[in-house]
Amino acid sequence: MTTKPEPTPKPRVAVLAYDGVRLLDVAAPLEVFATTGAYEVVLCSPGGQPVTAATGTGLAVTADAFTVRADTVVVPGSPGLPQGMPPASLVEAAAALAASASRVTSVCTGAFLLAETGLLDGRRATTHWRHAATLGRRYPRITVEPDAIYVRDGHVLTSAGVSAGLDLTLALVEDDLGPATAREVARDLVVFMQRPGGQSQFSVPARTPRPRHDALRTALDAVAGDPAGDHSAAALAARAGTSTRQLARLFRAELDTTPSAYVELVRVEAARGLLEAGESVAGAARRSGLGSDETLRRAFLRHLGVLPSAYASRFRRPRP
Repeated sequence: MTTKPEPTPKPRVAVLAYDGVRLLDVAAPLEVFATTGAYEVVLCSPGGQPVTAATGTGLAVTADAFTVRADTVVVPGSPGLPQGMPPASLVEAAAALAASASRVTSVCTGAFLLAETGLLDGRRATTHWRHAATLGRRYPRITVEPDAIYVRDGHVLTSAGVSAGLDLTLALVEDDLGPATAREVARDLVVFMQRPGGQSQFSVPARTPRPRHDALRTALDAVAGDPAGDHSAAALAARAGTSTRQLARLFRAELDTTPSAYVELVRVEAARGLLEAGESVAGAARRSGLGSDETLRRAFLRHLGVLPSAYASRFRRPRP
């Protein structure tokens, strides 16, 4: 009599829930992992007690965080975490989950909870843009990347605000099951395929502080209004009515960058939009002002970590 082989156990994902947790931080990863059908997904809490989300929604958990052993751990955020230290029992629960996991992640302000366990010391991390500066001040051993959608540093991944949990979780599914499965899950949930981790949470002009100096405002408006225009140092300085040296000083003093670096960021953003709209790689390079395919390729790898062709295949909007 032949015996059937034991089925291979599914990778286990543990999502930590606690009183005051942000509901979407919990629900989005649960939905993505469950949709694949390839994971055992466990919602746990300290002590295995039911919890109440920040929305007032009650969550019935299935396990005690102190006894769960999981391959992947997801630590969601809470509106209260940036305001003060979390309860010791919650920190201990997060540390216990992380201790045996091969991959530990946080969503939004869940990074504050991971930071309190010490797991982010010496690592790069991100969180909701509104709280990035607080995270950096409170935990100076962390290198905070305030603009990133998500940051991967070894086996620890942190993501930006709320919906970035979708991007992060889809990236994990792609790591485990391949891009075809991740795309299918994104289609099933009617969400965009995950943005690259290095993609900023906001457009370049939106995340640039409004300059105090009129000459710098003039230069930034010119770049934003026509990314493909002549924005050499000399042309920008002439447009702003100042010298190239003074303009460079203003860029450094107010934006901590150089004119050429800022122009490249705006052009990369313009090229992204063109690729999403269906433009070819060559056309996007030309129309964004980056010029050649090779310049576009280098700029995309530097800022987004992906090739323009790969970006286009993921994010190109279908033509009506």
